[in-house]
Amino acid sequence: MTTVAHTQAGEAATGSGYRSRPRAVLPALCATQITSWGVVYYAFPVLNPTITAGTGWSPLATTAAFSLALVVSGVAGIPIGRMLDARGPRAVMTGGSVLAAVALVAVAGAPNLYAFAAAWVLAGISMAATFYHPAFAALTRWWGEDRIRALTIVTLAGGLASTVFAPLTAVLAEHLSWRATYLVLAAILAVITIPAHAIALKAPWPPAPSPQLAHHAGGAAATARSRPFLLLAAALTLSGFAMYSVVMGLVPLLTERGASTTQAAWALGLGGAGQTLGRTLYATLARGTTVTTRTTALLAAGGATTAALALVPGPLTALTLIAVAAGLIRGNLTLLQATAVTDRWGTTHYGRLSALLGAPATITAALAPFAGAALSGPMGGYPSLFLLLSALSAMAALLALGARPAAQ
Repeated sequence: MTTVAHTQAGEAATGSGYRSRPRAVLPALCATQITSWGVVYYAFPVLNPTITAGTGWSPLATTAAFSLALVVSGVAGIPIGRMLDARGPRAVMTGGSVLAAVALVAVAGAPNLYAFAAAWVLAGISMAATFYHPAFAALTRWWGEDRIRALTIVTLAGGLASTVFAPLTAVLAEHLSWRATYLVLAAILAVITIPAHAIALKAPWPPAPSPQLAHHAGGAAATARSRPFLLLAAALTLSGFAMYSVVMGLVPLLTERGASTTQAAWALGLGGAGQTLGRTLYATLARGTTVTTRTTALLAAGGATTAALALVPGPLTALTLIAVAAGLIRGNLTLLQATAVTDRWGTTHYGRLSALLGAPATITAALAPFAGAALSGPMGGYPSLFLLLSALSAMAALLALGARPAAQ
């Protein structure tokens, strides 16, 4: 009897339990993550030059509208996280897909810059309801102790979004206006994601584990105010700002070192391949380390690769290898953030806590391209900027050392 009770308690803490996992969820989320990221996120940088050329709007203004969507997604994720915990992902992600299609139609039809920005605000809400956060919440509750495998599969699929939709968007833009291209992409998104979310996510939503058995017995509000949670949020925010600034600044850094734009773009692309590889290695890393150790180590490693990019003058091959290593770490950090709440506080309030944890990082990631471009000039170039970013990553690693919950 004691063994049975202990087993049931463990299942409640992790959100696993005796239940059959809905088989359609994993392939459906793989397809919808590729499509949602590819259409709502990655199509914009491909189309933006055409948008500015066709409308006369400045690239800064159109990029600001897109960044506004990312800020909105970070803020909207908090109430959406509460809905996920209580009701599951079906209504959230299906509604988000409908809103995404409507938002893209509004983007395509925007008569002026203000309407364009308002359409991207709608798109930002749809991002919060369809991107990784709700998908991770679904997999964490349904897959329980086997969640890392499921999360890895979905993030590997999500990594193909740019591979699939950036070229597709470019081909469409060669034959259609940017407005017509967005209308076609909105139709593709609607056809794939709305029925997939509505049908595949209809399985019963497992009840949350009892707060008395979960790691955060004080409740979500108490956990979110705790010192470990706040330190972890600060660490991930600093790291996210540094990471996205590095991604956006890699091409100009390499061109300052004498690389052609094409060579720098290849280095950036190979860094993306390293990111995919990193995601495949996270399960092994998680089995062999404690949560505090791997968090601190990955954040510190991110700072080390950023410092290496700043200090190593060449050749290009060496800088490309460093970019691949940086991508490998970014891939691990994606899954680290996806599992940060469950590894420390259980699954009872995963949707809400993960949204609170990720919101500051999402907002700073949206601001990172502007901040990086603004700082590189006064600092004398991208190498100096990268040194500053490596220092921020080192600070993040130090903050992560203090993010150990009392229960551990």
